[in-house]
Amino acid sequence: MKKNKALYKAIRLTLIFLLLFIIFMPFTLVNAGERGVLMLFGKVQDRVLGEGIHVIIPIVNTVKKLSVRVQKQEISTEASSKDLQDVFTDVALNWHIIPEETNKIFQEIGDENNIVERIINPAVEEVLKAVIAKYTAEEIITKRGEVKIGVDDSLTSRLANYHIQVDDISLVHVHFSQRFNEAVETKQIAEQEAKRAEFIARKASKEAEAKVNLAKGEAEAQRLLSETLTPKILQKQAIEKWNGNLPVVIGEGGKTLLDLKKFVKVDEK
Repeated sequence: MKKNKALYKAIRLTLIFLLLFIIFMPFTLVNAGERGVLMLFGKVQDRVLGEGIHVIIPIVNTVKKLSVRVQKQEISTEASSKDLQDVFTDVALNWHIIPEETNKIFQEIGDENNIVERIINPAVEEVLKAVIAKYTAEEIITKRGEVKIGVDDSLTSRLANYHIQVDDISLVHVHFSQRFNEAVETKQIAEQEAKRAEFIARKASKEAEAKVNLAKGEAEAQRLLSETLTPKILQKQAIEKWNGNLPVVIGEGGKTLLDLKKFVKVDEK
């Protein structure tokens, strides 16, 4: 009987010990893609807990776990270009907490919700406004790659101060006000009409130049011809073209006024 009571007592003590062990849990588990911030009586320690099981002192130590996986944030911003046009941009940002600095970001900022609201969103908006203000609306379209590099470099440098690494940033959609779009369309139409007018003017100039050159050529031909046609040559050409008939001068009513045949004896055979 005494043995049964001792066994029962031992079992009870074991269960109590196990219960206390489970309640106080002298270890913590950090899952994949996480880092643990170790605290001593609420004070953040320099040591960052990696993935796996870690022994801690119950009550004395507490652990806050933060994700260091890549996270995506989509932000819509409004800014002004160098020529004071409204620019609306949809941004997709991939970022993650720098694992080795998890304790610092938790100490300075807090958990992920605070990071997005207090750090990332304001930083993206401010950087976009600063970069876009350096370009005209037309340059934002034609130099989009350059604009993206500027945003990427500035944002990476800014967020690094808050222990955040930028993995990628995409300018998903960049658009302008309706008034600006109409102005662009009007400008394109005007440029097309100007090019057409320029083509017509150039064509007319070429045609006029061709006519002038033709006229100059004809005048030069006439000049050369007049210089080469001497009286003897003209007399010779007239004789060659004469058919042998003397001219007859006819007056009004068909009456013959002068017939040179009467005065010239023609030798007929």
